[in-house]
Amino acid sequence: MDMPVLQGKFIKLEPLGLDHADSLAEASAGNEVLYKWTPVPQGKAAAVNYIKTAIAMRDAGTSMPFAIVGQQDGLFKGSTRFWNMEYWPWPEGHPRFANKAPDACEIGHTWLTRSATRTGINTEAKLLLLTHAFEIWGVLRVCLHTDVRNERSRAAIERIGGKLEGILRAHKMSTDFVPRDSARYSVLIDEWPLVREKLTALLNR
Repeated sequence: MDMPVLQGKFIKLEPLGLDHADSLAEASAGNEVLYKWTPVPQGKAAAVNYIKTAIAMRDAGTSMPFAIVGQQDGLFKGSTRFWNMEYWPWPEGHPRFANKAPDACEIGHTWLTRSATRTGINTEAKLLLLTHAFEIWGVLRVCLHTDVRNERSRAAIERIGGKLEGILRAHKMSTDFVPRDSARYSVLIDEWPLVREKLTALLNR
């Protein structure tokens, strides 16, 4: 599946590539406190490895990694992606049988540069991704995970209408190298109009 470029008012989401390595390394440098809950590469070598791993997942058909770029200044603002893209085995004759797009996916691996935090950038990124997932692909569910301790991230997901499904215990390794409990949220296709309304209102504030 071809990687789209998602255009917003303040940002665009373009395919993450090795040409972003220098910008990515520069943007994440010295911000360990900012990325307390999110694994973000530190240094050029780590940035290159991060991007190569993301590209491998893209080529395997399970992920679409994006660079977040400012529309006005063209500067790198962070990264996000679709991942864990699911293709369900619909039977022949079912209305979704011929659908080549994912049936469900997750949005994650999201991080922003320090200057992009507490702005509308993350809100617009979520709006662009969810719009593409629900209105172009026609997915039935979008999931989001965050460290159960990350109260700011959980509040942001709940503010736009994400529903808490539960806590995944010892779900993955955390940034502080302990088993991480993850809060799992989702948005269903029937819930999307209200979520879109909330995101649009937040962006226009």
